[in-house]
Amino acid sequence: MADILGIGLTHYPLLLGRDEYMAALLKTSMKDPDIPTDVKDPANWSELGKREWSDDGGTAAAAAHRAKLRAGLDRCRAALDEFQPDVVLVWGDDQYENFREEIIPSFCVLAYEDTKVDPFGVLKRMRIPNAWGLPEGQSFVMRGAPGVARKLAGDLISSGIDVAYSYEPRPGINFPHAFANTQIFLDYDNVGKQFPYPIVPIAVNCYGEHVIARRGGIARFAEINAVEDTDPPGPTPYRCFQLGQSVARSVRGSDMRVALVASSSWSHAFLYDRGWHMRPDTESDQALYDALVAGDYAAWAKVTSRAVVEAGQHEMLNWFCLLGAMSELGLTLEWSDLVITEIFNSNKVFAIYR
Repeated sequence: MADILGIGLTHYPLLLGRDEYMAALLKTSMKDPDIPTDVKDPANWSELGKREWSDDGGTAAAAAHRAKLRAGLDRCRAALDEFQPDVVLVWGDDQYENFREEIIPSFCVLAYEDTKVDPFGVLKRMRIPNAWGLPEGQSFVMRGAPGVARKLAGDLISSGIDVAYSYEPRPGINFPHAFANTQIFLDYDNVGKQFPYPIVPIAVNCYGEHVIARRGGIARFAEINAVEDTDPPGPTPYRCFQLGQSVARSVRGSDMRVALVASSSWSHAFLYDRGWHMRPDTESDQALYDALVAGDYAAWAKVTSRAVVEAGQHEMLNWFCLLGAMSELGLTLEWSDLVITEIFNSNKVFAIYR
């Protein structure tokens, strides 16, 4: 029987960049002419927002935010090294990267061989220098486990979860950053060197109705208000929960040491329309975090797709997969941390289950 570890973490792209750029998404929203002026005025922000913004546009607060995230990531890496997995299965979103207009699967197991990855593709598009001072041509290899991935896809399909599978990434794109950043952040001090554990990515269509409509990213309110042509929805939170349960049953029957990882921040400001793209939905995040700490899986299983979208919690579908697996396996939450912010786009959560 398998030995299994559960981990939840963030793949926050702006952690790749230097501190002075960490509030870049907020600064983009502040240029949106259709967001009311009083909403964009720091004088009207919460006390936390004012404190983080300060007189330097968030640069000093970014250093403190980075330190908190590094502490959580380091603890997750320590748990991984103590566990010594044979393979790391990562649930992550495909944000208009591998999957675009041609096809958008709800779930896709990436059965890739070892793959060369550009770690800073997201930053290059935003013209942001990386925090390590590494050259633009820097790359690393993500070790694959295609045999494990094919077996997993077969087990899921046989169990009634109709997943897609992929043997090769789309040419000419940056490798989906949910997975690339997961490896980078778990190996923060060794970017460009060989990460010791093979990774099987499981892509989830977290962006659903916004994956093509907003190209998986920020949209100005003028575009949204012009009768946005939304896409069909992504998988429901409960279906993601069921996927996690099925993954758990598949790996439980193996003789491997398997780490199951949910990779995403929680509510995203640029997806939280009711908050004018200026802040994350901390209230909704706190409610789900409290349920996570209490082990209240029933509360998670009852969350609707509409609630997720309205809170800007799209990417949290990856965490619904993890919680489904943890409920199926009966693993216990050993440690968790909620990092709250107003100006750095998203709240972040870390968790370790054994």
